[in-house]
Amino acid sequence: YYLMFDEQGDQLLAMTDPIAERVRKIGGLTLRSISQISKMQRIEDNNAEYVEPLDMLAELCQDNQLLAAELRKAHVVCDENNDISTASLIENWIDETERRTWFLFEACRRAETSGH
Repeated sequence: YYLMFDEQGDQLLAMTDPIAERVRKIGGLTLRSISQISKMQRIEDNNAEYVEPLDMLAELCQDNQLLAAELRKAHVVCDENNDISTASLIENWIDETERRTWFLFEACRRAETSGH
């Protein structure tokens, strides 16, 4: 799981620069602070001291499903504004997000069937 989480974290981190660059290229403002991020975030933090491994996998799966839904909404906005470049980036991110969701779903299923 560690390697899978590491790969998935790298994918998510790799999205940040292209997002910021696209926002600036089309004249928008980027996020400026941690407090601004916390006010705008749609995926809730889990501050529990301990999370069971299977629960962690399920939560990450749901978080990725939510991310895919938000990316699809953003794609609609791109289409409405003829922003082909941003739409292209979003399509790749949706594919990566669906792949992460699939891996997490399968990991949950395998853990449930193996009794772990």
